[in-house]
Amino acid sequence: MERIAIVGGGPGGLMLARLLQRQGKCAVVLERDRHAEERPQGGSLDMHGETGQYAMERAGLREAFLAAARPEDQGDRLYNAEGVLLFDRNDPMDDRPEIDRSVLRQILLNSLTPGTVRWGRRTTRIAPEKNGFMVYGDGWAEQFDVVIGADGAWSCVRPLLSDAVPFYEGVTLVELGFEVKRHPRISKLTGDGKMLAIGDNRALITQRNGYGHIRGYAGVKLAENLAREWGARSCENLRQTLRDTFAGWAPTLLDVIETGECIGVRPLYALPLGHSWKSQIGLTLLGDAAHLMSPFSGEGVNLALADAVDLADALISTNDWSLVNRYERAMCARAAIAAEGAAQGLKSVFSSTGVEHVLEHYRARMHG
Repeated sequence: MERIAIVGGGPGGLMLARLLQRQGKCAVVLERDRHAEERPQGGSLDMHGETGQYAMERAGLREAFLAAARPEDQGDRLYNAEGVLLFDRNDPMDDRPEIDRSVLRQILLNSLTPGTVRWGRRTTRIAPEKNGFMVYGDGWAEQFDVVIGADGAWSCVRPLLSDAVPFYEGVTLVELGFEVKRHPRISKLTGDGKMLAIGDNRALITQRNGYGHIRGYAGVKLAENLAREWGARSCENLRQTLRDTFAGWAPTLLDVIETGECIGVRPLYALPLGHSWKSQIGLTLLGDAAHLMSPFSGEGVNLALADAVDLADALISTNDWSLVNRYERAMCARAAIAAEGAAQGLKSVFSSTGVEHVLEHYRARMHG
């Protein structure tokens, strides 16, 4: 039986494993984390009907998804730097229900045959061999017929297919955390969903998560070397830097900086627009490994799940690799559109006229 390695246990890789298992294919997931709770998984995700939700249905996980999803948290709020509320909409019928990334991951993990995920398997090298590929890590090595890179921005699989490397997009987010019970003012500011406040080349964002949590971000244009230096700073040092950066903003907005618990510094990277590669039998990519982009399109995890559906169909149908080649072409074309939108979204927000651009976008989407 064909042995398939999926490198990376994020939503895309786990979805692919689930879909393959449902069709009797042998797939293992090689995940660097030692267990599911080792690292924070990030904030809330809005799941789109034709991609993310469709994938959950194809995987037989629609009921589990609906039980955990939060259709009540789809709202959008937009403020200017003076704290004036310019846009406020929350319609649970928008059909982009939210779900925490950690909850989505757990639903997918629970759906897999025990032992599918090999925890603590950080892949360090992949070597083509006559009968497939040898995958190496610290103190282990295993042979596979097919290796799929679902291992994100700094994929170790991608260099076997492409010379492309992620480039810094010029914007860094400082991630912050809040407990609703302890921070009622942040909860009020956020509303039912996501709050975005935009000033001259800067932004503050808060997003309602499940279990009484709110995730926040302070975004600034920043040189790459400074972004790395910020990552080494203490929380209080970072907070003072943000106070200086956002000086003059409304006190209600500055609460985000003053009261948030520092989670991390997130420089934004992306792969070149239109990234693609020459197909190679036994190797392919999905998700961020194939089409890393900023989160300012809301498409990342949805694309990864859609990739998993299409790649599973290609791998299940036949041993003819041309179907995987067809998947790659379609996936790259779909991702290019989303990546263009993400790049434009980021550019719009972090500009001198960002708030006007975003307000126009929100109004157009409401009437579209």
